[in-house]
Amino acid sequence: MVATSRAERVSIDVAGRQVAISNPSKVYFPEAGITKLEVVRYYLAVAEGALRGAGDRPNVLVRYADGIHGEFFYQKRAPASRPAWIEVVALRFPSGRSAEEVVPRDAATLAWMANLGCLELHPHPVRAADLEHPDELRVDLDPVPGIEWPQLQAVARVVRGALADFGLVGWPKTSGSRGIHVNVRLHPRWSFPQVRRAALALAREVERRAPRLATSKWWKEERHGVFLDYNQNAKDRTVASAYSVRPRPDARVSAPLTWDELDECRPEDFTLRTMPGRFAAIGDRHAQIDAHPGSLEPLLELSARQEAEGLGDAPWPPHYAKQPGEPPRVQPSRRRHGQAGGGRRVPSKPLIEIGRAARKADALAGLERWKVRHPEAAAHLRPADVLVDAMRGRSSTWTRVRVNLEHVPEGLRPAEEPLDPDDPPTVPRRGDGDFTSTSVRRSRRARREE
Repeated sequence: MVATSRAERVSIDVAGRQVAISNPSKVYFPEAGITKLEVVRYYLAVAEGALRGAGDRPNVLVRYADGIHGEFFYQKRAPASRPAWIEVVALRFPSGRSAEEVVPRDAATLAWMANLGCLELHPHPVRAADLEHPDELRVDLDPVPGIEWPQLQAVARVVRGALADFGLVGWPKTSGSRGIHVNVRLHPRWSFPQVRRAALALAREVERRAPRLATSKWWKEERHGVFLDYNQNAKDRTVASAYSVRPRPDARVSAPLTWDELDECRPEDFTLRTMPGRFAAIGDRHAQIDAHPGSLEPLLELSARQEAEGLGDAPWPPHYAKQPGEPPRVQPSRRRHGQAGGGRRVPSKPLIEIGRAARKADALAGLERWKVRHPEAAAHLRPADVLVDAMRGRSSTWTRVRVNLEHVPEGLRPAEEPLDPDDPPTVPRRGDGDFTSTSVRRSRRARREE
């Protein structure tokens, strides 16, 4: 590493390529004291494994230029000002728009991305050479509030068995947050809708095998246990890939595991500071993943059987246009279940909305104020009764908080009040999956970080 003439800028030689690191001492993880330069060094240490998960694929840039407690934003278009050796590929989104996204091929590109504030790697499930046929099915196990790690492990074991029964090999990893991911390599022969439909069939099969532990229900108010998020396989969706650093105070990372390790580990075991030593000692636990591609045909046959039994398509994410065969995109609590006087709808669940905010912390602070105002109702709430929704804005997410009052005695149920807070950013048009617009302030900040 050679310092340049600028005090807060260093240049790193990565296999003969010079990568400029601006503001290397900027603290990204205040609680752990981890700087930008440490993030760069981490990705260099695990580059072989990180590239196995995100390399050769277009990547969305998720930028935390001010660290984990600052604002972050999604950037699909590769910065116009970039080294000549940064590779890009043009993707077309469901909205009809297109953009050139970064395709990491080497450790130098990972370092360059980290310099932009990209803590996580967010690859699409396709290779740059074939953008229409995914070579990966992604099983995302997402626990509802109150669900502990052992139940996630139990559902992952059910997923493993189901995959094996349909001729597929699952490769587990911690998500680096609360969940578990199981990746499945595919022969790139099937379209995005087919891969998503296969993921939905698998989710329903796991729910059938473990109905008390797992759910395939899309609407949060209907979920219990561990949700299998089949929509992560819709076109234009990405998830944090192997070795991604997550924006948690302890700098956890998404750790590839063997199935035996999954039974014994906890997600906090794997951090930015512990993973390089593990990687140096044992290498990448998913080193053989590309040697085991499978066929989707058995899962698609299962999907056809489910449809014949009355289980058709399930809801798509809200920013997608209504899809052929998709059921009505109406939350269960808003569906028509009879009418009250005057033709008013009778909701199926007593949900009230508390607040909306650009920052999750602000939305949760509004929830705490609501609990102070209504302590008797709050005392009856269960963890899963608080619905915290990450809503997608044009270039970032915002948070909505709702409360399900079904476990609160009717006499204690508060009426819905004015939202507190009520300041979400602008919501995109449905079907507009191209989150590249940023405010002038963010654009200026991004240029400073490049």
